[in-house]
Amino acid sequence: MVKMDTPTRETPSLNFTAVYSFFLLMKPRVMSLVIFTGFSGIYLAPSGSHPLLAFISLLAIAAGAGASGAINQWYDRDIDLIMTRTRERPIPSKQVQPAEALAFGVTVSVLSVLILSLSANLLSGALLAFTIIFYGLIYTVWLKRITPQNIVIGGAAGAFPPIIGWAAVSGNVSLEAIILFGLIFFWTPPHFWALSLVNICDYKKADIPMLPVIYGADETRRQIMVYSIIMVFVSLLPCLVGMSHIFYGFIAGCSGALFLIFSVQLLKHQDDKRAISLFRYSIIYLFILFLGLICDKAIQENII
Repeated sequence: MVKMDTPTRETPSLNFTAVYSFFLLMKPRVMSLVIFTGFSGIYLAPSGSHPLLAFISLLAIAAGAGASGAINQWYDRDIDLIMTRTRERPIPSKQVQPAEALAFGVTVSVLSVLILSLSANLLSGALLAFTIIFYGLIYTVWLKRITPQNIVIGGAAGAFPPIIGWAAVSGNVSLEAIILFGLIFFWTPPHFWALSLVNICDYKKADIPMLPVIYGADETRRQIMVYSIIMVFVSLLPCLVGMSHIFYGFIAGCSGALFLIFSVQLLKHQDDKRAISLFRYSIIYLFILFLGLICDKAIQENII
């Protein structure tokens, strides 16, 4: 008599590769900036908030930003496959199916807006919903593929986190919050155009009308210079309106001067090395500005 083996049931294990792929859909590098600027808005707002509620609000803001990134990658899966810089993203590399990415992005978007609305207030929830829709529809679906001003207009989506954080704590949007928005809004074009100068061939292959593709590298460098000057001026506004003091003014002045030096060098010397140097410094620069604002307030409150 032949003894039949009883089939064994394998215990399902968590697929960490799949989890990490969905995490990559949320654009973690962008999310880190959202978390920091969102926290800055929460901390700099005049009204206090319970630490737990502030943490939940920040988590919701980060999740909303990540969800809009997933929707962006779902829609851009065709051009991501073409571009060297993006072809290893989860969808073109077949780590995540397009339908799964869309479902994930929409689900997390709805949950993040609900959580923020309940943990903070309806104003911050509405602002987060607007940001997700603006990035997912207005920028990704409409602007990105039809106008070289895509980054200028679409950059507003990335500038909203500090306003949302501010509104989550204070329940309003004041001049100070709008200045925080302006810092990121005018920072975005020099930041992305510097990168686009290096990746101009990718954008041409994907038929994306970035500024250097349509108007050339020389005009892009001039526009980077113009926006850099405006951005540095905006970075000094917190001192002019009494939002910050001499500590931040010194930090903003020195870091802004260095940004302008990078921009002038790029304007005079047309090579990828200087473009990528400006791009890398621009990331550090924005962190310096917001960290300077945080430290300035902490100094005034005798925390540090």
